[in-house]
Amino acid sequence: MSRIGKLSIAVPAGVTVEFRNSVVTVKGAKGSLSRKVTGAIDIKEEAGHVHVVALNEEKETGALHGLYRALIADMVKGVSEGFTKSLEVKGVGWKAAMNGDKLVLNVGFSHPIEVKQPAGITIECPSPTDINVKGIDKVLVGQVAADLRAIRKPEPYHGYGIRYKGEHIEHKEGKTSGKGKK
Repeated sequence: MSRIGKLSIAVPAGVTVEFRNSVVTVKGAKGSLSRKVTGAIDIKEEAGHVHVVALNEEKETGALHGLYRALIADMVKGVSEGFTKSLEVKGVGWKAAMNGDKLVLNVGFSHPIEVKQPAGITIECPSPTDINVKGIDKVLVGQVAADLRAIRKPEPYHGYGIRYKGEHIEHKEGKTSGKGKK
């Protein structure tokens, strides 16, 4: 049995969790999320808490038990608080700006890169070097942030690129002059 799966999920006020026909639906102030549940898993709600129950002791069911508990906890947090990933642009003259619903990146290419804002995601640029990706679906927020980072990954010599806020880039030593070698 999964240790994570045994934990109950506290449901805040204003959030409802419904499990019907192998689909769990979570509704809250920020929106609604649904996910299909496979395997021998049951979801029960009682007294403001949600419990994910494994219906047998098989190894696969134990893995799904913890997985669905974590996914449902993220859904509850997403519809009540939302998720944010922050990125920063580092480079001489590099910047990011919003143009309508498109993010325009000037990151060292010969042309600006335009990225359309996906449905369910809000992209903000509070300053020319900061990008905030917000939404209620944790997986989608993380994927959009990873796609933006992949446009220009941080390089190890100067640290130029798009990185997560607070991410540490291991710097490499540059070329040596060769003086003193014989």
